Amino acid sequence: MVRITIQNEKISKEEFLVEHNKLSPDSLQATLAMLNQFKEEKKPLLKDTEWSIDKIRGPFILWILALPKKEKPGNKAEKNQIYRNYPETHYEA
Repeated sequence: MVRITIQNEKISKEEFLVEHNKLSPDSLQATLAMLNQFKEEKKPLLKDTEWSIDKIRGPFILWILALPKKEKPGNKAEKNQIYRNYPETHYEA
């Protein structure tokens, strides 16, 4: 079943997550944990339990973009990156 959201339609948090992730590139994909954190930080914007793609998605994207780099979706954790120290090479002239 294909669901089309109507402008300003109120939907559940889970439906918002599905719609947002369908419309977003990998760098802006969200999780339920992110939605919960957003809701805590932006309480006046989310006065009730209903979410609206048109009303909430813009501020949510801006919030994602303002997250520290390691918390953003799609970024590898720093501990997974491999750095190697190569010995210095000195050339005689």
